[in-house]
Amino acid sequence: MANLKVTQIRSEIGGKPKARETLRSLGLKRIGDTVVKEDRPEFRGMVRHVAHLVTVEEVD
Repeated sequence: MANLKVTQIRSEIGGKPKARETLRSLGLKRIGDTVVKEDRPEFRGMVRHVAHLVTVEEVD
């Protein structure tokens, strides 16, 4: 199963509280942080919610 590499590229400052909570749930705390998550529907939905703040790559 593939994995998703999620990197935060924009600040959460001034964002909506739900978006901030979603970033924290993904494990992102600051600009430049990167996490690798399983490619599951739950994580895809979280990434879609904060798509304007992160970049996503598929890794093996």
